[in-house]
Amino acid sequence: DEHQRQRLEEMLIVVNENDKVIGADTKRNCHLNENIERGLLHRAFSIVLFNSEKKVLIQRRSDTKLTFPGHFTDSCSSHPLSNPEELEEKDALGVKRAALRRLQAELGISQDQISLKDIIFMTKYHYQAKSDPTWGEHEVCYLLLVKRDVTINADHSEVSGFSYLTQEELKELLDRGARGEVRVTPWLRIIAERFLYSWWPYLDEVTQFVEPDKIYRV
Repeated sequence: DEHQRQRLEEMLIVVNENDKVIGADTKRNCHLNENIERGLLHRAFSIVLFNSEKKVLIQRRSDTKLTFPGHFTDSCSSHPLSNPEELEEKDALGVKRAALRRLQAELGISQDQISLKDIIFMTKYHYQAKSDPTWGEHEVCYLLLVKRDVTINADHSEVSGFSYLTQEELKELLDRGARGEVRVTPWLRIIAERFLYSWWPYLDEVTQFVEPDKIYRV
């Protein structure tokens, strides 16, 4: 749709494999498989939002999304933009600002519900995945944790549905995805299997899992 077309011109942050900024390019160019195969890599983030019942928010991407339309995925995932505010690297402030922007844009979560101090930068992961013959993902992704009860008013051009899941329910969703019964983004599986299942028992105190200088290669 027109909303998604306009977003293709957003300028994303181009990085090397160590997450050093080396330039900028459009969202369109960053997601073309022909460019990914030549090594084009950009910065992104994934948010896992838990409520006070220790259930994680899972959304279903709208059917008009560029990559992995209609797939179940994490609470919110997107990109910091190549501008001074979202390029700031101290304490991952730029990425956190982008996260607040997208939480409001996608899920209608206003910034009086979640602030910068509510966002915990846990670690990074580097992955690549094809959505279809034309479009794909190649990202160094900041994994962000939020623990808040929020009111959601989703933008249906971005999100077609959402629900809060227990660990067992998330495992069942991923099992259904493996059987081809539902579609699940590759990065939701990475996040769950590499990180969330280990973190879940310790959500009240996750400090031991914070690794801001590490990049997991998956």
